[in-house]
Amino acid sequence: MSLMSLTAVELGKKIAAGEVSAVEAMKDALAQAKRLDDTYNCYVTVDEEAALREAEAVQQRIAAGELTGPLAGVPVAIKDNMCTEGMLTTCSSKILYNFKPTYTAEAVLNLKKAGAVVIGKTNMDEFAMGSTTETSFFGPTKNPWNPEHVPGGSSGGSCAAVAAEECSFALGSDTGGSIRQPSSFCGVTGLKPTYGTVSRYGLIAYGSSLDQIGPICKDVTDCATVLEAIASHDPKDSTSVHCESYDFTAALRDDVKGLRIGIPRDYFGDGLDAEVKEQILKATKVLEEKGAILEEFDLSLVEYAIPAYYIIASAEASSNLARFDGVKYGYRTRDYNGLHNMYKKSRSEGFGPEVKRRIMLGSFVLSSGYYDAYYLKALKTKALIKQAFDRAFAKYDVILGPAAPTTAPKLGESLSDPIKMYLGDIYTISVNLAGLPGITVPCGLDSKGLPVGMQLIGDCFKEANIIRAAYAFEQSRSYAHCPAAE
Repeated sequence: MSLMSLTAVELGKKIAAGEVSAVEAMKDALAQAKRLDDTYNCYVTVDEEAALREAEAVQQRIAAGELTGPLAGVPVAIKDNMCTEGMLTTCSSKILYNFKPTYTAEAVLNLKKAGAVVIGKTNMDEFAMGSTTETSFFGPTKNPWNPEHVPGGSSGGSCAAVAAEECSFALGSDTGGSIRQPSSFCGVTGLKPTYGTVSRYGLIAYGSSLDQIGPICKDVTDCATVLEAIASHDPKDSTSVHCESYDFTAALRDDVKGLRIGIPRDYFGDGLDAEVKEQILKATKVLEEKGAILEEFDLSLVEYAIPAYYIIASAEASSNLARFDGVKYGYRTRDYNGLHNMYKKSRSEGFGPEVKRRIMLGSFVLSSGYYDAYYLKALKTKALIKQAFDRAFAKYDVILGPAAPTTAPKLGESLSDPIKMYLGDIYTISVNLAGLPGITVPCGLDSKGLPVGMQLIGDCFKEANIIRAAYAFEQSRSYAHCPAAE
């Protein structure tokens, strides 16, 4: 049995007990990546020598009693939009094909302080713009449950790497569902924390008011443990919040008696696949049998979430991506005539079609003639969506629904129709607009053998509620190992 088939916490216990070493764990992860990654394309960069060196150094610190945490010596994969000093960080884009940062993202530093060992950087939709990991300059990642299907996105590489057991756990980022949707498609557990819980310092921005780093793991215990390690107040990030407690593992108890769970009728109407609906409703019965109080309600404003999200995210993207101009770092065109021509050619050749589409949309809605008509209206809608959630959380502890309207589509299906791809985020983007925490847990398979994920949403800084509900549900079923990983 591969060490990578263990959860991160289980592997950490074995390393702490001296049953295996951090070096052995890393060798196992690298061997699994070598065996499977030609098929699934989960990684953009793997630095084998550096990973083994770091594992050796961590093992020495474990032996000396310096590292005693649950993640010490455990291999982790990092999404390729988080800066790692001296290691390629490309955002899966041609324009950053040679970028090696001079500093490391705070969330990754926190993991290293906990003793986790970085294997490499995972594939993603270019600059996190996409829902399938097909917009990557380095080619699409494939779903380990069926390589003819997408893994979801934009954190598809991280989710596929966890599902294929090419690492113990991974970090992803979530702007409109980019942790939760691919977790659903890949049959793993992904948690998007409340905005401000995890520092965004070192995360290459897509939509600054929406982006949040979070863990992608095999189970809820791992998610809570990793979130505990990466969450911190960071003075380098002006949106970072000082939380009263970072004790997320205390919520890991099989007890949902009296927990009030709201089920939005809006999430179970037209557009939801019948098999996905069936699996989600089965999951609700499990929680009800365990003592949770379930009730249907109208959330409202759901139909406005997608247009508001894509206006706000594209506007922020057009501003954030203006810095990639071929001057200081990254790709620069070879043949150009003057500074302005160099800007245009470098950006035209360096960015892919989806990124260009969103930059142009963002520039349009921010332009003087359309700012009030589109961008300001989107911001007002965002505020109304937050108020709708506030009203819901006055009555419920947790909101339950699907993570995606379907299981993973086939490769190529979504890219041919960008609007259809955008509509696939219907159940996840409101969480980012309102800054709320959300977790996706696997809850079954469809008739094609593809995973279905259930999403649990909590009020701001109430991660404990969704972790508690997810953990209680998880106790009713065993983790379904992806056949490809075995």
